[in-house]
Amino acid sequence: MPTRAGTAARRALLAHPVVLLVGVVLASVNMRAALASMSPLVSEVSTHFGLSSTASSLVTSVPVLFLGLGAAIAPGLARRFGAELVLFCALLLLGVGILVRVLPSIGALYGGSLLVGTAIALLNVLMPGLIKRDFPDRAAAMTSVYTGAMIAGATVAAAASVPLEKALGGSWQGSLAAWSLLAAVAAVAWLPQVLIARGRTGRETAAPVPSSARSVWRSGLAWQVTLFMGLQSLWTYVLIAWMPTMLTDHGMSRSTAGVVFAFNNLVQVVGAFVVPLLAGRMRGQRPLVVLVSVMVAIGYAGLLVDPASGAWLWAAILGVGQGGGIGLALTLIVLRSGDAHTAARLSGMAQTVGYLLAAVGPFAAGALYQSTGSWTAPILTMLCVCVAALAVGWAAARTRTI
Repeated sequence: MPTRAGTAARRALLAHPVVLLVGVVLASVNMRAALASMSPLVSEVSTHFGLSSTASSLVTSVPVLFLGLGAAIAPGLARRFGAELVLFCALLLLGVGILVRVLPSIGALYGGSLLVGTAIALLNVLMPGLIKRDFPDRAAAMTSVYTGAMIAGATVAAAASVPLEKALGGSWQGSLAAWSLLAAVAAVAWLPQVLIARGRTGRETAAPVPSSARSVWRSGLAWQVTLFMGLQSLWTYVLIAWMPTMLTDHGMSRSTAGVVFAFNNLVQVVGAFVVPLLAGRMRGQRPLVVLVSVMVAIGYAGLLVDPASGAWLWAAILGVGQGGGIGLALTLIVLRSGDAHTAARLSGMAQTVGYLLAAVGPFAAGALYQSTGSWTAPILTMLCVCVAALAVGWAAARTRTI
């Protein structure tokens, strides 16, 4: 039997902030990598299964749809089993989903995408509440850290997918399956937090729900935050699904388009890291809402008028706007919440509705492209999305809490 002194020493080691920080970062790296790794390979997957443009869009739309559906169950699971255990299981589910996705059938392709989306949804919803609870005085800074790590994971995945495919003898299945290892590493790194949450340190597994808590679903401010989350996710997931295809349709090679897409993801780190830090130091975040919405609109307009020769410039402008958009949306969830419990509920609401809205984007863009034979209609639609995001973000950025 372990001695009390030995048990206390192990508790102190597991509870060290560095251990928690490493777990947060590695979990965050997985929050987009499985999605971004698919985009440069969509044409290969479509050719292999003989999919149309609309059917191909479902490969990227299905995970985003289940980002919303999975987000609906995340708060309840966290209350029942504890956020740490649910997050650990989500990482395991992500690894399994990635492997199922490359099995030799269309059913497995979509079924694995379903599992991937559900797993990422759990990670997305639980992280803001954990940040609010464990880093209450540094919530904006930690939001910068985890959004930056999330986008860094997407950047690496986007850049490495095609080279990895070539290194594996042209196997897109092997390229996609490799990212299950990243999920496994993150699960191992998160295991200490599961052990802590089992009660051996006196730390609560799940906070009790205040009986007088007002439903976030009845709050106008919560809906404003939610719609901003959804609209900025929509403009991002359309690019995740179709940006490489847009570029190759205008004469760019597949490998070059993959590099431009990876560059777009890399630049997002700048916006995702800087914007939450600025947001945390401002009484109101309206200037940041204007900044990110206008930058994304400029980038989309650039893809419309000069997609090939200006690709690197538009990728850079879009990247800063996209990264700033997701960083600002997640920061608004924290800043508009009065406590960790409200942050978890608002996160669940914003990501349930937000990602269900965002799931429409890749499918609708693919359908518009197939019906018109051009990217003009999809891009004009996204410019309207930018205007709508500016309007709801302007309202959500007022200095109030739920």
